[in-house]
Amino acid sequence: MSQPILLLAGKSYSTPIVYNSLREEFEIAAVVLEERVSRGEFLRRRIKKLGFAPVAGQALFRALLVPYLKASSKQRVAQILVTHKLSTRPIPSENIQQVSSANSEDCIAVLKKTQPAAVVVNGTRILSNEVLKSISAPFLNMHAGITPLYRGVHGAYWALVRRDRQNCGVTVHLVDPGIDTGDVVAQARIEPTEFDNFASYGYLQLAAGLPLLHQALRDALRGRLEVRPAPVGNSQLWTHPTIVEYARNRCAGVK
Repeated sequence: MSQPILLLAGKSYSTPIVYNSLREEFEIAAVVLEERVSRGEFLRRRIKKLGFAPVAGQALFRALLVPYLKASSKQRVAQILVTHKLSTRPIPSENIQQVSSANSEDCIAVLKKTQPAAVVVNGTRILSNEVLKSISAPFLNMHAGITPLYRGVHGAYWALVRRDRQNCGVTVHLVDPGIDTGDVVAQARIEPTEFDNFASYGYLQLAAGLPLLHQALRDALRGRLEVRPAPVGNSQLWTHPTIVEYARNRCAGVK
């Protein structure tokens, strides 16, 4: 398709995978990559929102258990990448435009200059109204969870914790100024195996979500993008597990 799209992304493990998948079908006018919030600033914001004890528990989980989970799932992740033809090749540096924030004036300037037919958002901070209204193109996000039931992070993990396997999946949705509250375009479920864990669920979600994202972009470029009814249930914003929560859930069978 000749109409270019733009990838607006954070420095996430998933960003190269999304880029390499999209470039096989679409012309990517630019990759706008925002800087990470500093670790100190991130922790200050999280403590203000959740309190010191939960954030300390989350930090311990990420520092002590996540490296082990990633190491133990390397073979499974490699299998998922090969099976679903997902490429982790780095994005060519000449295609990247760095900005301090997805909400910065620099980012808005790139959007206005590029005038993409659609914007794919991946792993950025919450976008402001100013950014979303800066161009007329739709902003699409592939969220790692079934919205609005599992907003925030680690939607597949929390669905498994709640024994809600039917809502363990991925959502492609339009982006609005809320946290994963935009209109649903498409959703798919995933089926984790006994060999999967916290560190591999996201790759299964990418494998299930990328075909949905491709179709949503095709529809958007043809002016046929439609939304669908969202699943009925309590809308909840999920965050990272603490080390105690993970240990408890692991004992209950959720890895």
